[in-house]
Amino acid sequence: MSKRHLISVGDLLPDELNYLVDRGIQMRATPGGIRTLNGKCVGIWFRKTSTRTRTSFTVGAQKLGADVISYGPADLQTNTGETLEDTSRVLSGFLDALVVRTAEDQREMEVLAGQTSMSVVNAMADLEHPSQALADLTTMKEHFGRLDGLHVLYMGEGNNSAAALALALAKVPGARLTLLTPPEYGVPPIVMERARATAAGYGAAIEEFHDASMAPEGVDVVYTTRWQTTGSSKPHEDWRERFAPFAVTPGLMARVSRPEGGTVFMHDLPAVRGEEVHADVLDGAQSIAFRQAENKLYSAMAVLEWCVAGPQNGEPSHAP
Repeated sequence: MSKRHLISVGDLLPDELNYLVDRGIQMRATPGGIRTLNGKCVGIWFRKTSTRTRTSFTVGAQKLGADVISYGPADLQTNTGETLEDTSRVLSGFLDALVVRTAEDQREMEVLAGQTSMSVVNAMADLEHPSQALADLTTMKEHFGRLDGLHVLYMGEGNNSAAALALALAKVPGARLTLLTPPEYGVPPIVMERARATAAGYGAAIEEFHDASMAPEGVDVVYTTRWQTTGSSKPHEDWRERFAPFAVTPGLMARVSRPEGGTVFMHDLPAVRGEEVHADVLDGAQSIAFRQAENKLYSAMAVLEWCVAGPQNGEPSHAP
C-alpha cells in the first residue's frame, strides 16, 4: 500500500475528513488500546517549540505500538547543508512516518513527501496547522454530536490554525465559519480563496471581516488562538493595540452566545491570559479548551494510523 500524507487538510476528501474525526473519537473511547502500528517506526522532527503537538504524536505513536525517534532542530544533517530531498530519501529507508513541525514554507513538506515509502505529517508550517484542525473538529463533534450546521466564530490573527480550520469546515455541509481578524492580519488570500471555493461546493460558508464589532450573535463555538504565533513576528509596533478589540472577554461571550445556552469556547493553546482571552473565559463553564487539548492525542493517533496502516473501517484493533 502506498503511504498517505497529511500536508494540508484541504487535500482531504470529505469522507476522509469525516473518517479521521470519527476515528479520533473512537480512539478516545477505546480503553484497551489500539495497536495498529506494531513493528512500525515514527520519526518526530520538531524544529520549533511545542508542548501539545509533539507530546500528542509521540505518545500517540507509542500507544499505537510504534517505536519513536525524536529529532531536535539541529539534529539532522540538513543543519549542515544536506538537502531535504536527500534527507527524505535516506529517512524513508528507516521510517514509516515522519512528523514535522516548522515555521518555514509548507512546501518543504511536499519535498519530504517526494518518495513512496514514508508518510509525512505536517505538524505545523507557516501556512497551515492541519492536525490542529482535525483535533478541533473532533472536539466539536464529540461535544455537539455533529458538525453540519455549526456556526463557529474565530477571533484573532488569521494564522495557520485559522487557515486549517477554514479549509476543514469548508467541507462540512451547512457549517459556517466567521473569521474576525485585525486589518492586515487576516487569513492569507490564497487560503481564503481555496476555502470559499470549496465551501461553495459543499454548502458551507466561510466569511472574514476585519471589524470586531461585527461579531454575530447565536454562535455555537467561539474560538481564539495566541496572538504571538510560534515563529511569527509582527510588522507593526502597535500590533497589540490593533489586536485588543478582538480579545475574547466575558462580555463578548455573553453577547455572541445562544440565548438558550450551549455555546462553548475553544482555544488551541498555549494561551496568554489577559491578551487574546480573559482567564474567566478560559477557565469558565463554557470552556472546552482543555478537552480540545487532550483530543490532540487521539487525532494524532487517527492521523498516524490512517497514513501508515490505512483506514480501519471503523473497527479498532485491540491490544492483547
